[in-house]
Amino acid sequence: MNQNTERKRPPPLKVLSGQLRTAENRGTTDGGDGCVIKLKKGRTLQASLVWMQGTVLEVHLDRNTVLLIDETGTFAVQGVNNIPRGKPCLSQGKYVMVMGVILALSPEPVVRAVKMADLSELAAVHRRMWKLEVEELQQLLA
Repeated sequence: MNQNTERKRPPPLKVLSGQLRTAENRGTTDGGDGCVIKLKKGRTLQASLVWMQGTVLEVHLDRNTVLLIDETGTFAVQGVNNIPRGKPCLSQGKYVMVMGVILALSPEPVVRAVKMADLSELAAVHRRMWKLEVEELQQLLA
C-alpha cells in the first residue's frame, strides 16, 4: 500500500469481533479492501481501519500474532512484533486496545496491528464501557 492510500484512509471505526464476523467484504475475498458492517435498522458502515479491545488469550511471537477475545468472540491480531511499545501488551490475560487494518473476516476476524496499548490497569471500566462506546460511535456515523 502506498503512502497516498494510507493518508486517504478514514479514521478507525470502533467495532466488536462479532460485527466483523458477519460483515461483507468490500472488493476482495480476504477483507483487504475493508468491509461493510451491518448495523440495526438496515444501516451499514464501511470500515478498513478498526479499533478493537479485548483480552489476550494466546500469544504466538514466533508467528507474530496474538489471539484476543471480546464479548462477541475471538479475533486474531498479526504484526504484533512490529508495534512500538507493543511488547507490554503481549501477555495472556492483559486487556488491550488494538488499532489495525482488516485482513480477513471469516472464519475469524484478522487485523494487522498498527497500534496497541495496554488497558489492563482499568480493565473493568474499559470492558464495561467498550460496547457502549462502539454503539454510540456507530450511531453517530450511520
